[in-house]
Amino acid sequence: MNEILNCRLMHPRDQIALIISRIYRRGMTTTSGGNISVIDEYGDIWITPSGIDKGTLTPADINCVKKDGTIIGKHKPSSEFPFHQAIYKNRPDLKAIIHAHPPALVSFSIVRQIPNTNVISQAKNVCGSIGYADYALPGSVELGEKIAEEFKKDYKAIIMENHGTVLGGSDLSDAYERFETFEFCSRAILFSKSLGNTNYLTDAQINEFEAHLPDLLPEQETVTYPPDEKEKRAEICNIVSRACRQGLMISSYGTVSVRWKDNDFLITPKNLSRWDIQLDDIVQIKDGKRETGKIPSRSVHLHQQIYEQNPHINSIIITQSPYLMAFGIAQMKFDVRTIPESWIFLQDVPLLPFEKAFSNDEVIPDLLASTPAVIIQNDSVIVTGDKLLQTFDKLEVAEFSAKSLVLAAPLGELVPINDDQVEDLRKRFLS
Repeated sequence: MNEILNCRLMHPRDQIALIISRIYRRGMTTTSGGNISVIDEYGDIWITPSGIDKGTLTPADINCVKKDGTIIGKHKPSSEFPFHQAIYKNRPDLKAIIHAHPPALVSFSIVRQIPNTNVISQAKNVCGSIGYADYALPGSVELGEKIAEEFKKDYKAIIMENHGTVLGGSDLSDAYERFETFEFCSRAILFSKSLGNTNYLTDAQINEFEAHLPDLLPEQETVTYPPDEKEKRAEICNIVSRACRQGLMISSYGTVSVRWKDNDFLITPKNLSRWDIQLDDIVQIKDGKRETGKIPSRSVHLHQQIYEQNPHINSIIITQSPYLMAFGIAQMKFDVRTIPESWIFLQDVPLLPFEKAFSNDEVIPDLLASTPAVIIQNDSVIVTGDKLLQTFDKLEVAEFSAKSLVLAAPLGELVPINDDQVEDLRKRFLS
């Protein structure tokens, strides 16, 4: 199934089948769990069926409940239809709803807490304030009323007590971005707690970050697209899609760039769901100018600095993956000396303060001259390399290594190899 979601062009059946498949494959719901709906311009509600395998749903399985109550479809609508209907009645601005039981958010619902999304820079704005609905029988009118009452308070994301979460959006892409970001925050919090500490950004820090908009590069007067440039566009799109599928990038955050020639490069755009990036969305940066009519990632100036100061770097990935970000949120050094093979790929990974995410100094480009990766607290991981696939491989190695360290933390002290052993690795593999 096509992974690109264009809510303006796709039929509600296709939208829902795509997103429930994505949620299932990412391990954020089960065969029988969760439901999704979309309300169309006629007031008809399209919704996932009850009791049908979420891993194999097709557009033909999606039901339509007409405004007059008539049901069209070969299955029974989801048992949770009452709360979808109640939400749409109370919030006409919402056009799509996702309800699921993703493990990390369910963990918070069980202990009756609301995750603090201030763990990463963009999540507060993506998720907004979070509501909390008291327990009621699943599928009951009472549950629908309790959830709808919370949505009346202008929330777009709600924790359901001992149940899961429900989120709304202006369309299904917007709802999914909120859902994915909310679950990511919850996972990152839990993983950071395994390491021993969770640090949150203040509202002032987030507001300062959002206010710090970089200068927009001037536009090119004419743009050309030779074959080698088109080839790099396709390479970027393939890696972004792969990163999303692998859980190494989420809808609301992630930037990939590739050097084209000299200091010219191609980069992903700003403010577009990473799942939906296509060839035409990639932005060409040539002679310090951006492709006409397009807005590159807000980190474009950092990419430009890195390429100018490091001729050996030809590709950059900036992303948020849950286990690596656990170290950034715990503000704890990610010590890959614990895993020799990982150290060969990554060497020592510096941990930088959050303010470096929007500073204009040359600390990050200078560090990347001698190490392929850095972590910025509560913001991102930056990985660099020669070929883009090689850079992606380093990101995978880093995330797998971080996962091993997070899982090992409750067992006891993380013990690295010693300096002499590191030097042996350096001589054998990096000389």
